[in-house]
Amino acid sequence: MATILRSAIRVMLLAVLSIAGPRTVVAHEVQPAISDVTVGDERIVIEITAALEPIIAGVDQSEVSDTDASPQASRNDELRALPPAALAAEFEAAWPGLASGITLRSGDMPLAPEIVDIEVPDIGDVAFRRDSAVTIAADLPSGDDPVIFGWDAAFGDLIVRQHGEGAGYDAYLTSGALTEPMPRTGVATQTLGQAVLRYVVSGFDHIIPRGLDHILFVLGLFFYSLNWRPLLWQISAFTVAHTVTLALATLGIVQPTMWIVEALIALSIVWVAVENIWSGGRDRIGWGRVAVVFGFGLLHGMGFASVLSEFGLGSHFVASLVSFNVGVEIGQLTVIAVAFLLLGLPFGEKPWYRRRVALPGSLVIATIAAYWVLNRIGLAGDLPYLT
Repeated sequence: MATILRSAIRVMLLAVLSIAGPRTVVAHEVQPAISDVTVGDERIVIEITAALEPIIAGVDQSEVSDTDASPQASRNDELRALPPAALAAEFEAAWPGLASGITLRSGDMPLAPEIVDIEVPDIGDVAFRRDSAVTIAADLPSGDDPVIFGWDAAFGDLIVRQHGEGAGYDAYLTSGALTEPMPRTGVATQTLGQAVLRYVVSGFDHIIPRGLDHILFVLGLFFYSLNWRPLLWQISAFTVAHTVTLALATLGIVQPTMWIVEALIALSIVWVAVENIWSGGRDRIGWGRVAVVFGFGLLHGMGFASVLSEFGLGSHFVASLVSFNVGVEIGQLTVIAVAFLLLGLPFGEKPWYRRRVALPGSLVIATIAAYWVLNRIGLAGDLPYLT
């Protein structure tokens, strides 16, 4: 317990510096790749910034949120230790197979992308991911058919940006989705309805199935009390808070250091779960608990924004931002609904519900999240990753 408390104090102190600090990556967390697309009359050029190691290793990034949770984790770590030239050679050797996972076509004609350039950073701290830059290109057939681009879900989420004079198209692709048709003159467009649907689905996806930390936090709120008033106050405070920081961080007004935010998110889960053990089970809720949940909601909003802040959400900025938040809320309410149907409805009136369900559930949540705190500040790197 003393180690956990010291670690928590360290995280809290570092948090003071996090708001103005530079954006950094989390050790093994899966992050979306970013691609900038230039479509000309005769050629398309795509500049991709991504961690190449998990792609080469065959990590299915649609199934895990941390590369340590993959069966290919050791291969991924080996690739991280390679010097730039060696990693570039590994990528080129794997390219024929990887290229088959890329969808690139003009009209109905498939295109064959080729590697133009690979830039791999020098070896740094191998405990942290390194983002390389790969440029691929393909010749376009004659005519003016637009281009569609995307890649296999196993390669992970993909942010696509196409910019033209005075206009821009941005898409956040998940689960192997494809872009809208990108014209050779101007940029792709999407309707308001398409933007709303895409970002609602994306927001939901960030809770179920990918947001295990957010799921545990919401379950922590659920285990505090089955009475609807405490739950309503907590969910409302959490929703308002993460909506605020999601907007601020996406707009670039707040630029947190993400590994600190992720560690604090884990710490917030520990706090909520431990407080359930100390003072849960009440029909009323104090303002202190609501204030704490609100504060932690601010952190979770920054976690959501770590993805959206990479791009401008296209021409439907406000609608896309709101839609993403709606998707997040639907995901959170789904977690609450499932927990109520499986636990609250059949067992909530039992005299032993708190002793046999709420307390053990909170203890499990606190244990997992305490490990995450240590893992995210680099104090548990030699231990197996918990999923």
